[in-house]
Amino acid sequence: MEHRTISLADQVFENLENDILSGKYPRGELLTESKLCQIMGVSRTPIREALRRLSQEHIIEESGKGSVVLGITENDLKDIFFIRKKIESDAAALAAVNRTDEQLTVLKEAVEFQEFYLGKKAPDKIKLMDSRFHETIYHMSGSSVFCDVLIPLHKKIQKYRMASLSNKSRAAASVKEHREILKAIADCDADKARILVDEHLENAYNHMFNKE
Repeated sequence: MEHRTISLADQVFENLENDILSGKYPRGELLTESKLCQIMGVSRTPIREALRRLSQEHIIEESGKGSVVLGITENDLKDIFFIRKKIESDAAALAAVNRTDEQLTVLKEAVEFQEFYLGKKAPDKIKLMDSRFHETIYHMSGSSVFCDVLIPLHKKIQKYRMASLSNKSRAAASVKEHREILKAIADCDADKARILVDEHLENAYNHMFNKE
């Protein structure tokens, strides 16, 4: 697994972004530099930089009294799935062609861990392995563009993914779908991988919007 050293500013940004996207800070909550400095135990400089970057991503917006949390709305979720449906199946097809044995092992382990945590009824761990599964496929595609687009989009909907995977039947279905996608990629079957990812995204979308 790749290791990297990140700056304090990056750590503050990632922690704050995760807190917002996970729903810890709900839509409409006011965040001030002084409040965040106290909570996170850092100076104003990394906080100010994190807020600037979050504003650029339209996760917060500035007001006269501080930064207001926007988070990810249901309309945002629909747009994100629209984009994912357009390109994620292509990423999976490329993964089936370009995957390495090492990457395949990581993908297999992600599915096995999901199956293990499914039995333990641990949706937070299932979500963690869900992220690993999808991000591994993005990297397996060999396309840095797909990675740059898909990884942030998948991360942005983590609150909705957590709610979906907390449903036992959907969690079981999702893990089963991952197992089938894994097999298609292992078999170097690009067409099958593309079809299965299309179906997986459609099922996830329908569950999140209670269409199934």
